[in-house]
Amino acid sequence: MTDSDIIYEIQKAGFNHVFIHLLNCKDEFIPALDKTVDIEAYSKKIVENAITFEAWEKENLTGLIAVYCNDLNKKTAFITNVSVLNKFSGRGIAGRLLTACVKYVTYKNFKTIRLQVNQKNKQAINLYKKHNFEETSVNGESVTMSLNVG
Repeated sequence: MTDSDIIYEIQKAGFNHVFIHLLNCKDEFIPALDKTVDIEAYSKKIVENAITFEAWEKENLTGLIAVYCNDLNKKTAFITNVSVLNKFSGRGIAGRLLTACVKYVTYKNFKTIRLQVNQKNKQAINLYKKHNFEETSVNGESVTMSLNVG
């Protein structure tokens, strides 16, 4: 399997794709995703309310970033999910999806992108820092990171 086998899309995934993807990725989150959210309800919320940036290998959703662009007053977008199936990690998929997400949010004239990540998730924090996100606050185990784009 090569990187040319990965196709990148926006807003293609339906509920079943997102739900199955998150179930398959749940243990990659810190803490495990099913310990913090109802994955079925969360999948529905993502499909109904977020813009999704997706990596596909054939019919399998292998990578997903979901961003809410609904804070029109503050012009702040919020990334609610970044996930890549374990067997596809280390191939730059999350970075490529994040770059596409930042370009989209910038194009839509938002000023800031925020996200929250567990401070123990060093791999994710390093990814965000590599893409110029900065830590803006810490609340318990949750780190808020921001990127000014406008």
